[in-house]
Amino acid sequence: MKEAPGNLFDVTGRIYAITGAAGALCGTMAVELAARSARVALLDIDLEAAERRAQLIRDAGGEALTLRCNVLDEGEIEAAADEIERRWGVPHVLINGAGGNHPSGSTTEVAASAALLGTGPESQTDGRTTFFDLPVEGFERVFDLNFLGTVLPSRILGRRMAVRGSGVILNMSSMSAITPLTKVGAYSAAKGAVANITKWLAVHLAPAGIRVNALAPGFFMTEQLRFLHIDRTTGEPTARAKAVMSHTPMARYGEPEELVGAVIWLTTDASSFVTGVLLPIDGGFSAYTI
Repeated sequence: MKEAPGNLFDVTGRIYAITGAAGALCGTMAVELAARSARVALLDIDLEAAERRAQLIRDAGGEALTLRCNVLDEGEIEAAADEIERRWGVPHVLINGAGGNHPSGSTTEVAASAALLGTGPESQTDGRTTFFDLPVEGFERVFDLNFLGTVLPSRILGRRMAVRGSGVILNMSSMSAITPLTKVGAYSAAKGAVANITKWLAVHLAPAGIRVNALAPGFFMTEQLRFLHIDRTTGEPTARAKAVMSHTPMARYGEPEELVGAVIWLTTDASSFVTGVLLPIDGGFSAYTI
């Protein structure tokens, strides 16, 4: 009789390096992975917030390490990688969670109407913006954080994995990479680039024993999203929130914990033949048409 396999989803003793680990989504991943006996290094530019997450892990008996890391600073990434390796060894998994949007890369208007594009002195006086009003710096800021903030840690920690001959890189894209959202053009483009480099790296790094995949989260009710989707004065859903719910078949927001199952699957032996995948976790948003 063939011997029964072990637990394919076991993360015990696996070393996870997670960028953006002070945030709601990746912070939850860190806590949940540590609860399952993984060793978790929380990397974030906000060291104080990362330490609060790490303390939750330690209080529950888990292993956590916090390291300040600006994902656009190669020196800080190298220093963080050195410290993880000194403490525990080369990470088995890198989760590229650092990212986000910025108002300078977003329009206030869904579309650029002729009225908004007038050349008279009275045009644009109400602060409404279209693609033509966005500063280049806004695109650079959003693109650098999301795209280069994925590429640089992947280069630095991925090289160490390649030397060892094994590893997993899990990127955070977005369902807006599949169908771009209105207003957030820079963010959607950046997350599209993350999805693309995920597939490219999956091919490039396969001979080195490294699998590369990405999650494409939909709308999760984090604090960052709350004030975009909930009117601060009335507490009621905004028009955009209503539009999102009308296009989400499950008719609700996701909870950060609902990403954890996919993270465990894609970073363990349970997905040993899976690479180059962009996995939507969005309540059906990306499947909806009309």
